[in-house]
Amino acid sequence: MAQGDRYYLKALQEASKETEDGDSNAFDLLLSAVKMKNSKAEYALATWYLYGKHVKKDYKKAVELLYYSAMQNNASACFDLAVCYENGSGIKKDNEKSFLFYSKASLLGDKQAIYEIGRCYYYGIGTRKNAELAKMYLDLASNYGIYA
Repeated sequence: MAQGDRYYLKALQEASKETEDGDSNAFDLLLSAVKMKNSKAEYALATWYLYGKHVKKDYKKAVELLYYSAMQNNASACFDLAVCYENGSGIKKDNEKSFLFYSKASLLGDKQAIYEIGRCYYYGIGTRKNAELAKMYLDLASNYGIYA
């Protein structure tokens, strides 16, 4: 078990039973795990900020947490961070960094990222257009059942 996993798992339990009154301590538990640099907790809290679940939406906080989690090789964090860079959500739009994080996410096993790399090669987003590489990545994504 990684450092902070107990807090992270307890936070998920608490969040799943949170009531309308918001009397859950899931947020505090996640913060405890984040302080221990638990990448799963960083990613979970980042998604809360991205979507305004349990907390007020805050793209800048989300991006900061996604970055920390991505640096610990969390594939989902890499993917979501790539989307933030591509859309300019919570951070300055940067297609090169977006492409970089899609690439890292794909290398870490995120299959949707394979499609996104193909799309980037096709349209020249963050990289030069390359029809051959685009086709290769899009075909591979198709093999995984990932389509536009």
